[in-house]
Amino acid sequence: MNKYEIMFVVRPDMEEAEIRKTAESMKKVLTDSKAKVLEEKSIGQRELAYEIRKFTTGYYYLFVVEAPASAEEEFKRVARINENLLRHIVVKVED
Repeated sequence: MNKYEIMFVVRPDMEEAEIRKTAESMKKVLTDSKAKVLEEKSIGQRELAYEIRKFTTGYYYLFVVEAPASAEEEFKRVARINENLLRHIVVKVED
């Protein structure tokens, strides 16, 4: 099991409940792939460094997880096809 920090940005033009539902669905992708969520943090709405798909802000989320490599790959796959996510990044944490 590896430790990862996963950050993703959700589109700001949705209802608050929809934004939370999107974050929960991304968490479910990880837990269904046998990942253990150690820390979950909603950073809130922040300004983006540059415009992405005509958006200048987004809702940031950070997960710290212990997961097999297959869970990380599945998260990336789903994040690429989820239209509600503007960006995502997965960083492997070395202990």
